[in-house]
Amino acid sequence: KTSSPDSSLDHEPQYPRNHYDPDVSRIADCENDHDIHLQFPPARERRLLAKIDLRVIPVLSVLYLLAFLDRTNIANASIYGLKEELGLNSPQNTQYNTALTIFFVSYIAFEIPSNVLLKKLKPHVWLSACMFLFGLVTICQGSNLTFLWATRFFLGLAESGMFPGSFYLIGMWYKRSEAQKRYSFFFGSTSLAGAFGGLLASAIGKMDGMRGYKGWRWIFILEGLLTALVAIWFYFIIPDFPENAKWLTEEERTYVEMRLRKDQGRSAAERPIEFRDVINVFKDYKIFIGGFMYFGLIVPAYGYAFFAPGIIQTYGYSPIGTQLHSVPPWAASFTFAMIVAFFSDRFKHRFAFTLIPICIAITGFGILITVHDRHDLEYAALFMVTMGVYSAMPVIVCWFNMNLGGHHRRAVGTAWQIGFGNIGGIIATYSFLPGDKAKFFKPGYSICIGFICLSAASCIVYAVSILVQNRERDKRPRDLGLTEYGKTELGDLSPDYRYLL
Repeated sequence: KTSSPDSSLDHEPQYPRNHYDPDVSRIADCENDHDIHLQFPPARERRLLAKIDLRVIPVLSVLYLLAFLDRTNIANASIYGLKEELGLNSPQNTQYNTALTIFFVSYIAFEIPSNVLLKKLKPHVWLSACMFLFGLVTICQGSNLTFLWATRFFLGLAESGMFPGSFYLIGMWYKRSEAQKRYSFFFGSTSLAGAFGGLLASAIGKMDGMRGYKGWRWIFILEGLLTALVAIWFYFIIPDFPENAKWLTEEERTYVEMRLRKDQGRSAAERPIEFRDVINVFKDYKIFIGGFMYFGLIVPAYGYAFFAPGIIQTYGYSPIGTQLHSVPPWAASFTFAMIVAFFSDRFKHRFAFTLIPICIAITGFGILITVHDRHDLEYAALFMVTMGVYSAMPVIVCWFNMNLGGHHRRAVGTAWQIGFGNIGGIIATYSFLPGDKAKFFKPGYSICIGFICLSAASCIVYAVSILVQNRERDKRPRDLGLTEYGKTELGDLSPDYRYLL
């Protein structure tokens, strides 16, 4: 008998010292699982996986594309006169940076509560409601500086659940060996948003003066309106968790739950998240390491997203030329991220695929710091920055997220990593100040390199930590005193659990 190593549950991908089966005592389930598996040979499993892919990944990718577009379109608006009209164009004026910062205050504060509500209200309800709200807030941005600050705060509040909620939801549908390509495609929507935002802004900018509105106001109005309309449609198509997926047959739902239980252990999906679950998650030191892994890359990621149009404009391009030249680096980062994801899943390894892109990003920033008279080389360095940063980030989040066992630890841990990491967004907003233009933005580039190195160091510490824990658990006899309920509650802290390196 032969079968595809990627599809057959009888022939699971081999993870030397990292393969785990948290549900080792499922004696009562084995016979039933075997019967279900016989009904899903490799070909049928591939068809089922394709069905899940088409329903889960595109919807969540579009959702986050629009979220990231509405979050960062202020950078495109600044090229079309936002700073001048609101009096923010003085080299000593940092009120524009303050507007960027205010977004992260509410965004960070509500990450964990949002994931708790996601599980309570169901994803299609919570995510579509948040999406409609941040589309509405985007439309309202910009009549004056005070209103801009207020709307940026509420934009952060409405968007707080998008990224951790989507990552959490994806993680509850796929096995570890399948996850990275899906995560990177979803995360790549940020790159597509950057590219799409540049193209859209170059077109909307031509509406300058129409009905008495400047071009930058039309950017907020039209892009926010698009988001709000799509949110109404998405209420009906955003997928819920596997156990609640009405678009799967009962047989398909049972099989999906079985294959995930075999790969990730029992999820305790039926039990609501309680305050003690949140506290227990933070008793694991690896949770804090995961936060720093992401935190270190958020600074250069948002530094580029918010300030790239201004940097590119210094190369001598017109406003429309600036928007168009902002597109290729984003497009290249999406392509490279998918290549990294393919090989990461192919080799069933994450650690090396965080460090390689990080080194590429450091090289790009090194060029930007040292070269100031060759705009072609500086522009090429921007490709290296985006390709490195935006390829490493999805690997880091996928690696950490998929190593968390169970609904409760994954919901809280993912929200923590994203929430804590986005504190870096506050740092990023003040890394590139108006007066730094005369210094070729060297302070901002230096800050980015420092935080990228912090991320690399955190990845190394995390890798060593899980490797040591795997080896300790290999040497330790199985704790037969633990019940299945006890193992489920422990999640990845179960002595039978093995982390993926």
